[in-house]
Amino acid sequence: MARAFNLTLESGKNEKFTPDEMVSHLVDSEWDERYNRKLDRSVQAARFRYKASPEQIAFDNNRVDKNQILRLSDCEFIKNKENIIITGSTGIGKSFIATAIGHQACALNYRVMYVHSTKRFARIKIAKADGS
Repeated sequence: MARAFNLTLESGKNEKFTPDEMVSHLVDSEWDERYNRKLDRSVQAARFRYKASPEQIAFDNNRVDKNQILRLSDCEFIKNKENIIITGSTGIGKSFIATAIGHQACALNYRVMYVHSTKRFARIKIAKADGS
């Protein structure tokens, strides 16, 4: 809040605010700052390969079904405890799509972990071998 207050004083916007509006502005700024820090921590913890969002996915060449991606972007499948598997040939953008959906899930306050399938299967094999 102190940073937002100082920025408001430096920019000269404080003359336009009533005391109630100033308090509201400071509370909103603090909430935004905390949300952005939490989102940054979630994205770093997920260890995404790309920085992607559903809006960046190209739907022009019909490689990807736009309606399906938009349905997945609302992350309703997480609430329903469902899994998604993205398959396709090399270079189609599977990792990018997974990252975009993962970023959206982080924005909706879900914990996400991005792991490539070969690494995941190797970890499962090791866990099965040692009984963990």
